[in-house]
Amino acid sequence: MPTRVTTTLIAASIALASATTAVFAGPLQDRIDAGEPIRIGFANIPIWAYPDEAGEPDGFMNDVAIQTLAKMGYTNIEAVVTDWGGLIPGLKAERYDVITGGMYILNSRCENVSFSEPVGVFSDAFIVPAGNPKNLHNYQDVLDAGGVLVTGAGYNTVEAAKREGFTDANLMQVPGVTEIKAAVEAGRADAGVLTYFEAAHVAHESGGKIELGDVSKLPEWTKNWAGIGFRHEDKDFLEKFNPALQAYIGTDEMLAMVAEHEYTTDHLPGDKTAEWACANR
Repeated sequence: MPTRVTTTLIAASIALASATTAVFAGPLQDRIDAGEPIRIGFANIPIWAYPDEAGEPDGFMNDVAIQTLAKMGYTNIEAVVTDWGGLIPGLKAERYDVITGGMYILNSRCENVSFSEPVGVFSDAFIVPAGNPKNLHNYQDVLDAGGVLVTGAGYNTVEAAKREGFTDANLMQVPGVTEIKAAVEAGRADAGVLTYFEAAHVAHESGGKIELGDVSKLPEWTKNWAGIGFRHEDKDFLEKFNPALQAYIGTDEMLAMVAEHEYTTDHLPGDKTAEWACANR
């Protein structure tokens, strides 16, 4: 079972940093040294990162981040739930210290966020009305049909759609998963595009109203690597976090923990690095 953490947990005892280290410590290390909690920010995204019924962090990205921090000796964690589009601005404004929400490592994001090494590699998927009446499986299918595509504001799929030729006239942006599902069900959009995990969850929960397009018909470049985000100022902490993360990813312990969230060995990141993803995605 995942380690459960709340704002009431007592901070683990942390050794005082040396004077030299303190000079170069980023804001996160300063908070830790002062006994403050590590605040993890995430949106309510099924499978990836979301609050459970008790308001505690759940989802495989939260599991991996929290367990990695615990192995580093940090167990004083505070959850901050926000809208997806507010994750990066909130991180930069120091409303939380880490983004665990399942964010893909993209060149445009790397300008604003320092990412951990990848946690996994993942595909997107299209959701369509049951029966897929317009035979829509990818971006070009929607464009060729003269249709409207819906996705989430701030999602990587906004960039992908515009790369494929979508404009504001045929690309609807909404706050999140619930609104994407509603737009497709109501016929305001001909298709929606999300991460595969989100899309599969929506289709499963739709009662037969929604189905998945054929993922194999999406171009290879839509495959992405997800990481845990930090402020650029916290690279000192990230340099300690990455070795602990890489020692944990792919272990039997890690795979057993995230299995309930449908993460499998197929999603392990392989040899791709955050530097590679920043340059190529």
